[in-house]
Amino acid sequence: MTIDAAPARLPVALLGAGAVGRMHAERLQAHAEVMLSGVADPGDAARAFALSLGVPWSADPAELLDRVRPAAAIVATPNATHLDVAMCCIERRIPVLVEKPIADTVDAGLALCRAAQAAGVPVMVGHQRRHNPIAREARRLVASGAIGRPVAASAMATWLKPDAYFDAAWRRQRGGGPVLINLIHDVDLLRFVLGGEVTQVQARGSNAQRGFEVEDTAAAVLQFDQGAIATLITSDSAVAPWNWDLAAGEAAHYARQDVDSHWLCGSDGSLTLPRLALWRYEGSRGWHEPLTEQRTALHTRDPYVLQLSHLRAVAEGREVPLCSGHDGLRTLQATAAILEAAACGSTVMLDRLAL
Repeated sequence: MTIDAAPARLPVALLGAGAVGRMHAERLQAHAEVMLSGVADPGDAARAFALSLGVPWSADPAELLDRVRPAAAIVATPNATHLDVAMCCIERRIPVLVEKPIADTVDAGLALCRAAQAAGVPVMVGHQRRHNPIAREARRLVASGAIGRPVAASAMATWLKPDAYFDAAWRRQRGGGPVLINLIHDVDLLRFVLGGEVTQVQARGSNAQRGFEVEDTAAAVLQFDQGAIATLITSDSAVAPWNWDLAAGEAAHYARQDVDSHWLCGSDGSLTLPRLALWRYEGSRGWHEPLTEQRTALHTRDPYVLQLSHLRAVAEGREVPLCSGHDGLRTLQATAAILEAAACGSTVMLDRLAL
């Protein structure tokens, strides 16, 4: 009997070796389907990091791509460089996963998407929650009609970041706050699970707790095209457990809490996340009648590992991106609108962002 050899691991270049990049590197090293083929980052720490892993290093992403010729790449550089670094991949026809946000501005993200479309190069955006079995099951339940027509949703992203977090100057400046760094994930999760698009945004922001230039707290109201209204609250200066990171258990360095962070309300039922509690009437309907609760227990899976498997499938043409460049751009547009609405105090309308 002949035993087929295991498929070769797909070589993936890592462009950017900060905290997020190193997280990707750790998973690339241990993954059965992909492998780390090199690191590009100008810092001395990044050079030492690549040496410790036994992979090629370069200060320049383009030079590394030309030298190691990977089958795919991950862009984990600072937001303002996403466009230029991703373009290095697109010009070389290399499928690329760009960490969120796809770019630092909507215009830059649109330019990236148009370039990728013209070159026929797949672009993925690193909204890893979409790969979490919890989010996938929630999307399936909503699409199946389990809660009826979505009516309202609420999301909380509240926790306390330690003082040392703000030693980096950019985290005290505009664009470095919890809206664009953290709440963008919650905007994307609601878009993914509800299956709708944000059409208008109202918001307020505050920096009263820390007094930095950037917001430490914000609240937003999002109108979806199917009629649902969502409220979102974020703060990185509050002692609270109500956020996806603590509730969903995606990362071992957070102590998991048995709480929900997202609530979805529909005409026939409601669903909580991440505990996947489905509330419905089994008989007569109305506020005097008893509600029933059903829970779905899922095995825990690392969404970053699943995302890497998906990267290989996309690079090999077996799957289309779960979060494409254009999809990630729509999430960025809605999130940027929160900051704009908070700054101007008026409703911000969103267009369709045609490529």
